[in-house]
Amino acid sequence: MSKNTTPTINRLRRIEGQVRGVAQMVEDDRYCIDILHQIQAVKSALAKVESEILKDHAACCVADAIAAGDAHEQQVKFSELIDLFEKVKR
Repeated sequence: MSKNTTPTINRLRRIEGQVRGVAQMVEDDRYCIDILHQIQAVKSALAKVESEILKDHAACCVADAIAAGDAHEQQVKFSELIDLFEKVKR
């Protein structure tokens, strides 16, 4: 992770609030479509955080492994990315 994690933490806290809001909507027996719209908003927000963390990983961790010239570390970082993309496809 990059040194400045504040924006990511703030986003995750907003998502946490959204999830609590969805739980309250379910408890309040709100209209299903409204709940589903909120769930889609949470999923979209999580996808944005995921994308930012992935970009950070590529910019920092993978780039550092490449710059260090350590073939083993490069392979490890590359394998991590492949594993992640395989999980996303499921």
